[in-house]
Amino acid sequence: MSRYEQASHVFWRCQYHIVWTPKYRFRILKNNIGKDVYRFIHIYCDKLGVKVMELNVQIDHVHIVVKVPPKLSISQLMGCLKGRLALKLFNKYPHLRKNKAWGGRFWQRGYFVDSVGINEEIIRRYVWHQDKMEKQEEKRQLHLLG
Repeated sequence: MSRYEQASHVFWRCQYHIVWTPKYRFRILKNNIGKDVYRFIHIYCDKLGVKVMELNVQIDHVHIVVKVPPKLSISQLMGCLKGRLALKLFNKYPHLRKNKAWGGRFWQRGYFVDSVGINEEIIRRYVWHQDKMEKQEEKRQLHLLG
């Protein structure tokens, strides 16, 4: 049962693949902002008892594979992560809040979530290799333009 977590009266393995984007899919999650998003996700997940299995912050979206304890719903997790991240980023980078397009919100309203079961390794590899695929696509686009 090493694949399972244990609480006082329950053995569990609730894993999810979650993806969400900044408002209007702005390509803003780069350099220090992207690094801070990465770091803050780890901090907030630790506080909630959520285990981050894989995390990849792209310039226009975030992929994460997490183990979430059964006492915490996905909507609670996402509300906490997106809310706290937005507040932290707006406080640390005040120029972001000045953009009227944001409307006081950093993230899109929705998110994608899928439970991870038998295909765990495939999903984890997919999340891990997103950077590589993104860079290959950018090179292909530049080659077509040049």
